[in-house]
Amino acid sequence: MPLSKPVKRHSHHRRTINCDAFLREDNLWDIEARMIDVKAHNVDNEERGGYIPAGEAFHDISIRVTIDINFLIKHVEASIDASPFKMCNRITNAFKKLEGTRIGPGWHQQSRKLVGGVSGCTHINELLPVVATTAIQAIWPSREGDVLEGGAGIMLNTCHTWAQNSEVVEKYLPQYYRENNIIAKEQGK
Repeated sequence: MPLSKPVKRHSHHRRTINCDAFLREDNLWDIEARMIDVKAHNVDNEERGGYIPAGEAFHDISIRVTIDINFLIKHVEASIDASPFKMCNRITNAFKKLEGTRIGPGWHQQSRKLVGGVSGCTHINELLPVVATTAIQAIWPSREGDVLEGGAGIMLNTCHTWAQNSEVVEKYLPQYYRENNIIAKEQGK
């Protein structure tokens, strides 16, 4: 069901996030995410020639994460092509700290420790969950073997459908089913 009809309104800001997954010739995967913020009005900005015109990218930020079939991050490249401050693009190399980490349970927390707060960029960090879920959507169904079984280690207890006490887990992955979701309680979920 779509959203209800809104009250009359005027557009002020649009954020667009695109994320694509590519299988490379060397059997690694490139996951590329890009965020573009555009204002519907001019914004005063000394660092960008006095103002940022309506319709011009306020932010244009990208990240490419190269991973293997087991979600191990091999390479990270980030780019800030538009931002309100000249110094913003100085932080992009910090995201190389993610190299050697593995997308999966606990990765969001680990990435916040490595590149969160003043050690990173809020907007690039906003792209990391999108990169992770895109990687899972691209790789998990293409892996050999049972798709559900292969995804259980990554997906179990990540949402209500994948809860160990859900009807989906009980029906399709009964070996992981727990009536009281004991493992989620043990993990503090």
